[in-house]
Amino acid sequence: MAPDQRNTSKPAFAHARAQGRPNTRKPSRQRGDALPPGEGWIWGRHAVLAALANPKRVLLSLHVTRNSAKDLDDAMQARIAAQIEEPGQISARLPDTAVHQGFALKAKALVPEPVQAVLAPTHGLLVVLDQITDPHNVGAIFRSAAAFGARALILQDRKSPPLFGTVCKSAVGCAELVSHVEVTNIADTLKSLRDEGRFVVGLAGEAETSLAAAIQTGADTMGRTTGLVIVLGSEDKGLRPRVADHCDLLARIPMGPKAESLNVSNAAAVALYEASRHDPRINPGINPAANPA
Repeated sequence: MAPDQRNTSKPAFAHARAQGRPNTRKPSRQRGDALPPGEGWIWGRHAVLAALANPKRVLLSLHVTRNSAKDLDDAMQARIAAQIEEPGQISARLPDTAVHQGFALKAKALVPEPVQAVLAPTHGLLVVLDQITDPHNVGAIFRSAAAFGARALILQDRKSPPLFGTVCKSAVGCAELVSHVEVTNIADTLKSLRDEGRFVVGLAGEAETSLAAAIQTGADTMGRTTGLVIVLGSEDKGLRPRVADHCDLLARIPMGPKAESLNVSNAAAVALYEASRHDPRINPGINPAANPA
């Protein structure tokens, strides 16, 4: 975000008043209900419909416009009765920035899977997010994980945005389709995954090994990548040193000179696509061992 370029430390309305101009700036207002921990709002057509279709999501209240109610199937309506409201009434329940498209759902948080459920290499490819806090990025990574067959996302319990609101909207429903695991310590979790025989690749711009070569190295004897773990660092600082130390290999995405780096969600999509090229579940009939990176 660009820094504030005003040449005064006073708020804009104070500066306008000092210049004798009327204050036309409206004070900011935080809308939305105050909810207890473990509850939140989901908004947007795809996000809400996916949550309604997810039997693991505990539903509390559903608010839709009359036109949007036409998209609710019988199974969804059997789970929860919809309250028909005007768009402005729905907006008043949500944060100012929410674009709800006529759909808002109050729900309980999804229960994370235990890490033991995804430890073994046979359990499928994992994506680990090391202090990635932007909900748009987390949501986009959920979407890519669903597209390319990841088993689960591993998140740090105290550093990750809750799976509501912007995360679900950005995931376009995929936060309901890909499991997540919450852990206290990312580095210790990577050690446990490696002890179980998984191969851990951390993305780092300064690495010498290319992403394609790293994934090829991490494939099993049949060329499959279901035991791979891809680790992505925070938006500004990348992987923390101890997390990087617990990777088997650090890899970079080769790029031309016109861009210094990729957004973390774009990097995740590239990495997941590269891994999917070696996954017969995504590419049935392809011999991964004969598909060099």
